[in-house]
This record gives sequence, C-alpha cells and structure tokens, in this order.
Amino acid sequence: MLRSMSQHSSRVPLQSDSAAPSTSTAPATYRTVLAVREFRMIFLAQVIATLGNVVAQITLSIMVYQRTQSPLLSSLTFALGFVPYVFGATLLSAVADRHPARDVMVACQALSCVVVGAMAIPGMPIPVLLVLLLVLGTVAPVFQGARAASLPDLLSGSGYVLGRSLLRLVSQSTQIIGFAVGGLLLLVMTSSQALLAAAAGFGLAVLLLRFGTRRRAAREPEGGTQGSVARASLSGVRQVLAVPGLRPLLLLTWLPPAFAVAPEALASPYADELGGGPAAVGLLLCAAPAGSVVGELLAGTLLTARTRVRMVLPTAVLMFLPLLGFAFRPGLWTSVALLTVCGLGFTYAMGLDQRVLDATPEELRGRALTITLAGLMITQGLGFAAAGAVAEFLPPHIVIVIVGSLGLLTLAWCGASMRPRKDRQATRLPVADQAA
Repeated sequence: MLRSMSQHSSRVPLQSDSAAPSTSTAPATYRTVLAVREFRMIFLAQVIATLGNVVAQITLSIMVYQRTQSPLLSSLTFALGFVPYVFGATLLSAVADRHPARDVMVACQALSCVVVGAMAIPGMPIPVLLVLLLVLGTVAPVFQGARAASLPDLLSGSGYVLGRSLLRLVSQSTQIIGFAVGGLLLLVMTSSQALLAAAAGFGLAVLLLRFGTRRRAAREPEGGTQGSVARASLSGVRQVLAVPGLRPLLLLTWLPPAFAVAPEALASPYADELGGGPAAVGLLLCAAPAGSVVGELLAGTLLTARTRVRMVLPTAVLMFLPLLGFAFRPGLWTSVALLTVCGLGFTYAMGLDQRVLDATPEELRGRALTITLAGLMITQGLGFAAAGAVAEFLPPHIVIVIVGSLGLLTLAWCGASMRPRKDRQATRLPVADQAA
C-alpha cells in the first residue's frame, strides 16, 4: 500500500537562513525553496558541476576526434557518459543509503574533479581517457540519487517537488549554456586547459556541498550495513521493485520519456526532409526543452501540489498528442510549435516525483531514487537508438507519428496498472498543502 504523505510530516520544514523552523501553513513556492540556504548551496553546486561536465564532454569529443580523426570514437565520448548509469544504479545504489548524503555527494564530486583533472594530462592515451569517462558516468547516478534523497530532509511537502523542478530546469538550461561555454573556452584555451577549468568547477562544487550543507545521519538502519555494497545494491533493486504500488510509478517515470525523445533523435533527418539546414535542426532541438521549462515554471507557480499530483496522466498526454500532427508532414515552424506543446507535457514529472517519494520506504529512499534516475537515463538512451533504427526504414515524420501513438498507448497501460491499487491515502497531502 502506498505510504500517505502525512507519514512524512516529521521532515524538516522549509527554513529561511535566519529563522527557526517555519510553522507557516502557506504552500511552498520557488521563492521559499530558494530561501533555504542548504538548498541554495546544492542548487549552485548543480549549476557549476553541470557546466563542468558539459565542458568536459565537448572538450573530450573534440580532442578525441583531433587525435584519431574517427567520428565513431568521438561520438563514444557522449555515449559512454550514459552507459555506466546501469552499473552505478545496480552495483552502487546502496552507497546513497549507507552513508550520510553530504558525504556521498562530496565524495562523488571530488572523484569527478580528480578524474577530469587526470584527463587534462597531456598525451593521455585515448583508451585511458575513455575508461576515465566511464568512471565519471558511473558515479553520476550515485551522486544524483544521494542528492535527490537529501531534498526531503531540507524541503517538506510540495517543497520537495519544486526543488526537483528547479534542479531539472537548471540542468536543462545549463547544458545548453555549457555547450556554448565549452566552445568559447576552446577558442582561447587548449583542450588540457579547458579540462582543468572543468575540474576546477567540480572542485568548487565540492566546497559548496562540504561547507554549505549539514551532515545528517545515513538512512539505512543500524546493523543494515553488512555485506558488500554491490550485494546490498542488487538486493536493494529487488526490494525497490517489490514495494507495493511503486513499480507502476517507476514504469510511468521511465517509459513515456523513452518515446518522447524520438523527435529529438530524428531532428537532423526531419530537418533534412524539410530541406532545412543546421539552423532548422537547432530550432527543432530547442523546442521541447523550451516548452518543458515554461511548463514547469507555470505548474510550479500556478498549480497546487494536489492539482499537480492529480494531473499526472492528463499532463503526460501532452507529450504525445501533438506528435500525431506529424502525419501531415508539417513545415518547420508548425513542427516547432507542436514540439513546444510536447515539452509542456514533461511537467507530469512534478506530480509523479511526489507520488514516487510517498510510495518509497524511508530506508530505501537513496536506492530508489538512484534507480529511478538511472532508469530514466537508460530508457531515454534506448529510445534514441530505437528511433534512429526505425528511421532507417521509414520516413522520420512517420516514425514520430508511430512513437506518438505508442506513447499514448503506454500512458493508457500505465494508468490501468495503477488503477486497481488506487488508494486515497496515497495522494493525500499535508494540511499545509491542502490549504493551497
């Protein structure tokens, strides 16, 4: 049975820098979330570390291509950033529960700093660079899981969802900015210098997390730390998947985005089909992220926590319904408009985040959120590959229509799988949020 949100009422309430724990019944807003000093430190660390990660990726990609003249090896520097998620989630997810969240986040960012710094060593062999990239990708889900699991300790009620929303927004925006920053750095720096700058960014994130957040006890109960991390992590995967009511929510987290990334994967061939150039590709790629940013800001500002939870499935439909319009092979600007509306549908994650948190036992929170985030990355990667493979045989606009149809069917199936286990207590909010 899903745990009710009232079970989380003992969490630390939203606090400002100078006040004692707040007893206000006002609903959380982006402003109140950013008023929490520890969250601000995590937020800034996220911005800096994401910039460092993107700069490292683009620098490595260019450096590998310059040294090998191999497009395959160059593209591997991007692909290898996603592959290790499955290893980090299945073999290391227990770390997020065995140790205090701050220790895990600091250690992961410190390791990233060392790894990227090692990449900057002149003449480092390409195979070693790729192995270091695997290490960087393996610690990423552990860091993300520990960070996500720490947020309910800082942000109570709907504040958790808004905190996750802000981190998603900054991640999307910073990735776009990071590619531009990486390109500019390489105009005035060597590859090694750019990588050292990225390593310095990870180092600054370490300082923000170490001295800007409080060390809290690990979530795993005493006596539960026996055995290897890998064995505990694998056991944790089984335990997470066995939690009643959580499995349908995980499927709803993973499957729709796997279909929704198809237009992004097919942006280049579809732009070519329309007779457009690189500018058209850029517009198609930016449309859905722009819609997602607008959607999250509007939902976080205008909708109550109860409404966001209630609107999970109806909002998710927006990801796929506009894709059916590609059956008419729309022009560039119509396509951009359709994809922008699709981006609004990604706002479904805000209500879903709350439901996943409520369904997760406290002692499994770190593992569950690590697995959730890693599964999202893995399924999106598979979605990219599948869309490209099908587009080898069918026109891109037809593939997009097929994906839209499959996405709607997936939502219907996920909704049906949750209906028998519906429990009013599962979506009940604390009094503060009911008053919203």
